[in-house]
Amino acid sequence: MSATQSAPPKTPQRGGDDDQPLLELEDVVKHYHSTGEVVRAVDGVSFSLCSGEMLALHGPSGSGKTTLLFLAAGLMRPEGGTLRFRGRDLATMPERELSAYLRGQVGFIHQHTHLMGNVSALENACLYLILGGLSLRQAKAAVIPWLERVGLGDRLSHTPEQLSGGERQRLAIARVLAKHPRLILADEPTGNLDSVRSHEIVALLHSIARERSAGVLLVTHDLEAAGAADRRMVLRDGRLLEAGDQEQARALIAGGPDGHRRP
Repeated sequence: MSATQSAPPKTPQRGGDDDQPLLELEDVVKHYHSTGEVVRAVDGVSFSLCSGEMLALHGPSGSGKTTLLFLAAGLMRPEGGTLRFRGRDLATMPERELSAYLRGQVGFIHQHTHLMGNVSALENACLYLILGGLSLRQAKAAVIPWLERVGLGDRLSHTPEQLSGGERQRLAIARVLAKHPRLILADEPTGNLDSVRSHEIVALLHSIARERSAGVLLVTHDLEAAGAADRRMVLRDGRLLEAGDQEQARALIAGGPDGHRRP
């Protein structure tokens, strides 16, 4: 199938509490300028993400996936286009409101865990809740069910140094989910996990989206684990392409012509 240009499709609402998309990008642009060259990291990207939906984003290294997550989190501003969360344009939002959005609405699962050394898994998981105003006792009560849900119920007193790479990744995921974000941005959350755990974590993120009417934007190289996602897209050379299934996504990542290019 040859690439054809089309407008972003209207995505049906999935369990949200209003009629507007949770996250909506229209012709978003972010370029980097270095030594006279322009790197088009995000080059006119448009899509929407609804409450209760998980969207998997694939692409080769350096294709702009992490930049797109940073834009959605409000950690950087686009050079063009509009980027709205529940109808509010992040590009024009004052810094104070943008910080409140990041703290209160966004859960960012980073590729690197950023855990505190020589601190128990339980206390590491409490960090965001304590920063949000809960006492240590309240935070512990809130995070223990999440640690159990990611398979760390018997590792509460272990420090990161005593955990495997996969266990540290799951700890970082539980720490984010415990704050109940409306928008979950996951940057390679299964990179340090075996195939079984990868499928479990992706399935967990999908179930959280449905249970809590959250939206999940999942960046991953694991095409098989991403099968739980409601939709797949491929970001290549800063442009977004829709992939119908795993094989089409693989062809697009490799530079094949299949799929539907979005403006």
